[in-house]
Amino acid sequence: MAQSVASSILDKYDYSYPPELIAQAPAHPRDRARILIYNRKSQTISDDRFINLVKHLPANAVLVFNQTKVIPARFTVFKPSGGKVNLLYLNQDSHMIRTMADRTLTIGTEIAINDKLKFTVTKRDEKWYELKPQFPINKMESVLQKYGRAPLPPYIKHTPLSKQQTAQQYQTVFAKQSGSVAAPTASLHFSKRLMNALTKHHIQTAFVTLHVGLGTFAPVTSEQIKTKTLHYEQFTIDKRTATMLNQAKLTGRPIIAIGTTTVRTLESATNNFGVLQTLTGSTNLFIQENYKLKFVDGLITNFHVPRSSLLMLVSAFTGQPQLMTLYKKAVADQYKLFSFGDGMLIL
Repeated sequence: MAQSVASSILDKYDYSYPPELIAQAPAHPRDRARILIYNRKSQTISDDRFINLVKHLPANAVLVFNQTKVIPARFTVFKPSGGKVNLLYLNQDSHMIRTMADRTLTIGTEIAINDKLKFTVTKRDEKWYELKPQFPINKMESVLQKYGRAPLPPYIKHTPLSKQQTAQQYQTVFAKQSGSVAAPTASLHFSKRLMNALTKHHIQTAFVTLHVGLGTFAPVTSEQIKTKTLHYEQFTIDKRTATMLNQAKLTGRPIIAIGTTTVRTLESATNNFGVLQTLTGSTNLFIQENYKLKFVDGLITNFHVPRSSLLMLVSAFTGQPQLMTLYKKAVADQYKLFSFGDGMLIL
């Protein structure tokens, strides 16, 4: 019964699109991506490019970005038989690393990047594996930097970008704190030129950190819909930023979140009185259509995969019926979709 309820809810967030609309590379330059602007008050829809964003923002707006940095989390190992396995690094503790794999791994098997960098498969839990490195685990970050590659999502199958270009393009220009296995994609549209334009026009910016984990993109389950929770992700807001944002909110300045990860960070950190309070922690908040936003007034976001938690989060700003109307228009107008695709501003 619960599963059928979940399916009926997710069916409301399904839509069709031609495969050629899935962006395989970002706009060049990145601020030339298209942006669909939806004004909730006037119920108007317009189109532009990100480079012209300033003219669409409300007076005294504060833009809040996620400054997480994507790690090169995809890497290749070999089985004793010589078979190749592609892994996605998720996280680690003091002894083990957790990964996803595109092939089945057997508990107890030794897998290796090369003769010096080996792992033992110690546990399997649904879709992920626990691996024990046969080298000091504190070297894992440097191993990924040397042997890893950008963790592009699986729907980007035919990117023309080289490994070096992908690493550069799948990273924001202000990325600072390493820890994400996926980019905060709404921020990929912001070039240094566009950031300078915001400064020139006295649009204030602020930066928070939420490390994007696989849970953000995993298929939604009935249990998650019922409990309104997702997988945990770590976030941080420094005290100076929190003070500035609380003051801006108090004086009625519009808070525009750049990306769903920023929305989750700000809403998770806000108490019931609308004040940012928890500055460091983890969040499993699942924002859905009837969620009452406590801190965020507007959103810039990409076009998301059907039936996803990200799509459901955006419906908290628009309602599901209007959101799907906007998506139908975007598809009809041939907006590019998903991580390297175009974006939408909701005011």
